[in-house]
Amino acid sequence: MDALGEVVRKHWGYESFRPLQREAMAAAVEGRDALVVLPTGGGKSLCYQAPALLSDRLTVVVSPLISLMKDQVDRLLSKGVPAAFLNSSLDGADRSRVQSGIARGEFRLVFVAPERFAVGSFERVLGSTKVGAFAIDEAHCISHWGHDFRQDYRELGRLKKTFPGVAVHAFTATATPRVREDIVAQLGLEDPAVLVGDFFRPNLRYRAVKRGGGFDDIHAEVARRPGQAGIVYCIRRSDVDALSEQLQRAGIKAAPYHAGMEDDDRTRTQDRFAAGEVDVVVATVAFGMGIDRSDIRFVLHAAMPKSLEHYQQETGRAGRDGEPADCVLFYGGQDFQLWHSIISKNETTDLDAKLKMLSEMYAFATTPRCRHRTLVEYFGQAWDRAACEACDVCRGEVQTVDDGGGMARKLLQGVAETGARFGPAYVAEVLTGEATERVIQRGHEGCTAFGSVKGESKGALIGWLKQLVDQGALRVEGEYGVLRLTALGQRVLEGEEDVELYGALSRKSSRAKKATAQAAAPEAKLDADGRELFEALRALRRSIADEEGCPAFMVFSDRTLREMARLKPRTPEALLRVHGVGHVKLEAFGDRFLKAIRQLLK
Repeated sequence: MDALGEVVRKHWGYESFRPLQREAMAAAVEGRDALVVLPTGGGKSLCYQAPALLSDRLTVVVSPLISLMKDQVDRLLSKGVPAAFLNSSLDGADRSRVQSGIARGEFRLVFVAPERFAVGSFERVLGSTKVGAFAIDEAHCISHWGHDFRQDYRELGRLKKTFPGVAVHAFTATATPRVREDIVAQLGLEDPAVLVGDFFRPNLRYRAVKRGGGFDDIHAEVARRPGQAGIVYCIRRSDVDALSEQLQRAGIKAAPYHAGMEDDDRTRTQDRFAAGEVDVVVATVAFGMGIDRSDIRFVLHAAMPKSLEHYQQETGRAGRDGEPADCVLFYGGQDFQLWHSIISKNETTDLDAKLKMLSEMYAFATTPRCRHRTLVEYFGQAWDRAACEACDVCRGEVQTVDDGGGMARKLLQGVAETGARFGPAYVAEVLTGEATERVIQRGHEGCTAFGSVKGESKGALIGWLKQLVDQGALRVEGEYGVLRLTALGQRVLEGEEDVELYGALSRKSSRAKKATAQAAAPEAKLDADGRELFEALRALRRSIADEEGCPAFMVFSDRTLREMARLKPRTPEALLRVHGVGHVKLEAFGDRFLKAIRQLLK
């Protein structure tokens, strides 16, 4: 490791290793197979580049990024590392030059595309030299369960048979436990070192927002960050072109990037962004892999991606310098429908798995659960923190449902009247009044709960039922996820306690609410004293949430704190008149909030 440290200092100028780099390099030096999963920006490439300089053998790097291989090789050459690439962009003379250099042992690293292994000729080229290791980048592409399966990667399973005794190191930023197992199996890795980095990146601030019309919301987010580097992801190429033009007209240094553009134009966008000549790239998922820029301050999604793997990889391109960065997801139900249509038409294998991944992404967007916790647990790691302090949910910024207690009672009534024998999907079916064959067969079309929440989508109701599970009003039992009321749920159903629900009501329900509820009126703006009080109450809420080991929104919502700051209640009776303060929360937290209000208003 001392020799590796010296190599890293000499060629890259780094004085220390990032988490798990030391262990990954040790596996490479020892000639041991390895699977290395490090989040984007975790320094994966150094894990195979530095050990290659301590060997007199060739390290073959397999990468799908043909367009970036030249950049990678140029950077290595500038650091004094003998490297080359071999792909379809080379003419016959250059291809012969590289092959001859391989035979003469001139290179420590050679970059190739997986397609090279589809024919036997490249294996014969490698037979002319001593191969020390294979480093496979974006290794999730070999798995059917991954988010970006590529048939050419399947050929890499031959490496252990064709080159017995040569170590294979697989690298990826996004792999669930199932994908990790599949990578090991498909590559035939023998007793590999499996190294999985921490997926919690606290400098990334996650937020999910239900999208309005057009691109105005996205434009406003970009405009709030003048001169900052950012990426905006869209699903359709036409949206990329339209949004980039809108930003350019507003004087923002933006450029488009998608697969429908000419190669030279895409390269120009990438180079200008890397050089700082462009602040914002508006792109499809075609953009981002291999981007060598650490100061990206925001990643916006103008629409929802099709999986949490894609989302984690794309947002992971922000804040690689460790400084705070914003990741804002704009979503709508039409995103789900569009992706569902695209996936159903184009996926020939594992369709159910791909649609499940899409549903998990939609649940991430619509369910007010700690965003960091959801991502960390999705990738198979335990969450041992009370709150992340870096997402809209834990910071109490999510939208509350008007009369959330009333909605909760309807949901709980649906669970109770169906006999507490079903999962959330069936309960939602009854509540929305769907007279399906199974509902009629069980006689539930005649219960009071049937059709009691007709204005809402089943997806929204399922999300709220899950919130009631998180808040302890419901529990999930058995193999089929049956919902049952808890003691707290029974008290909420009987009106003895209240709970908050989070997320937007459907437009139909919202119109009905606005017609009858005073709560739908716009909030009055806070004066200077009110703003100061609001921030003090937010700090108190954060402190209490840490003590209780719960997200901030479960203490009080932002809306409740704003109303406290506006009304400035000084007695328990006055505090009870604030939206979102019931008797239970008054007893639990009332004294501390009243004390804070009195102290600040002395």
